[in-house]
Amino acid sequence: MSDSCTAPDPRWPEPVTETVPPPAKAAEARAVAAAFAESLDPPPSATAVQDLLLLVSELVTNAVRHAGSVSALAFGADATSLYVRVADPSPDRPQQRVPDLTGAAGGFGWPLVQRLARKVTIRNHPGQGKVILAALPR
Repeated sequence: MSDSCTAPDPRWPEPVTETVPPPAKAAEARAVAAAFAESLDPPPSATAVQDLLLLVSELVTNAVRHAGSVSALAFGADATSLYVRVADPSPDRPQQRVPDLTGAAGGFGWPLVQRLARKVTIRNHPGQGKVILAALPR
């Protein structure tokens, strides 16, 4: 995972779809992600769509749980990748935690995001929180 705080990476495409207003729940984000995937031609593989929905669900759930809300959600695609941008108002970086096998305290989301994504980049925006960019195989 890279931890970039510099200018935007030119390999990240401009968002094709941005939700306005941003979703308040993971279910809303999954619905937007599914609609985005359905709009693509050629369509991504079924596995890629499942991974996209799971990744978006985890990123949005983490933003709501740890930062209080999602301030932006956007999607993009090119011939080989699907891209997700999730912004939240907290400057705090995701933390690797030991997963709680009882299910009470979580700890599974961030490792899952890292496993699903080909690349994850976190960018700070002073006074505005952070943006997490993730690329998945299409």
